[in-house]
Amino acid sequence: MEVFQRSKSFNQRALSVVSPRTLSLGSPRVNRSSFNWRRLHVLIAIGFSFSLLMAIGVVYMYVLPSLSQAFHGFGISVPSGTSDKKEGFGISKSNYSLRDCDIFDGSWVQETAYPLYNASECPFAERGFNCLGNGRMDKDYQKWRWKPKNCDIRWFNVNEALESLRNKRVVFVGDSMSRTQWESLICLLMTGIEDKQSVYEVNGNEITKLVRYLGVRFSSFNFTIEFFRSVFLVQHGWMPRHAPKRVRSTLKLDKLDDISNQWVDSDILIFNSGQWWVPGKLFKTGCYFQVGNSLRLGMSITNAFRVAMNTWASWVENRIDPNRTRIFFRTFEPSHWRRDAHVGKWSDSQLVPDCSHWCLPGVPDMWNEIVFSYLLTNHGDSLQ
Repeated sequence: MEVFQRSKSFNQRALSVVSPRTLSLGSPRVNRSSFNWRRLHVLIAIGFSFSLLMAIGVVYMYVLPSLSQAFHGFGISVPSGTSDKKEGFGISKSNYSLRDCDIFDGSWVQETAYPLYNASECPFAERGFNCLGNGRMDKDYQKWRWKPKNCDIRWFNVNEALESLRNKRVVFVGDSMSRTQWESLICLLMTGIEDKQSVYEVNGNEITKLVRYLGVRFSSFNFTIEFFRSVFLVQHGWMPRHAPKRVRSTLKLDKLDDISNQWVDSDILIFNSGQWWVPGKLFKTGCYFQVGNSLRLGMSITNAFRVAMNTWASWVENRIDPNRTRIFFRTFEPSHWRRDAHVGKWSDSQLVPDCSHWCLPGVPDMWNEIVFSYLLTNHGDSLQ
């Protein structure tokens, strides 16, 4: 599109330079000038057509494949829906393809059918994220839904989702944002379970940030949804020998977390990392970077994150079977100080307002709706 706009603006400038009004009708050069003007029109038309064809070619050859790779690379695909008809939480299929819609280009809209569950009735919703249970009075923050400009995200159909996960293993890996999404998915699915006692944490653990592994089993459908706490994804080790005093620990950027072997045998694998890649969580705590046996004390966080992501990508390529496992990666969030949807002062510890995490129900539910929109639109047959 950029090429087309340049060509169009160039042609507009050409037209403004040569105008019939600049020619005198009484001049003996009128006929010859008129002929030249008509010839110039023809040349402009040819040039414009050529520029347009070139622009279309550039978009087709470069822009569209890049967008497709970007969507698949981040584990999110555009749902093939023009408009979903709501029948309870039913869905209707539509005709949009990946090239028709940018799922990231949209806005939050009010949806009266929300919320999809009650956090106080879900035993797997962490107390700190249950804002209404912690005294919040307003409920409008629960009714926001993400709406792309040119398509609709499929509505979450709990029965369809439960059937698609039968005999499967879903694994979340990441920080507290990942744990919030994990809790959200479990609460969404619980609305379709009649016998609530048939859903349980496999080790009897309480849902808390202090436990590194949590696994919830839906016994009537024979699947588990698990969470592994790995905030950096790569190995976090103790201070190496002969390191400067300011170094208390290191991130081994070339080695994935030592619990990564437990992630392999899964059907849906959802990663998240980024929130901890900040000076306050790294340098101020004495944590620096290491590659092999070499300390990289001068390495920036941005470069370190890039090396870690390359390590993660290499692990995925070498250890994960793409014919079985669907992989998603949700990176860190940009600035998001939107007051209504955050936990704020309505947490289980009100000493410091929580402006990082989201209330449940809330924004994390939309992340799961996008994931299932992708899975059921693009891979529904292989998930059954």
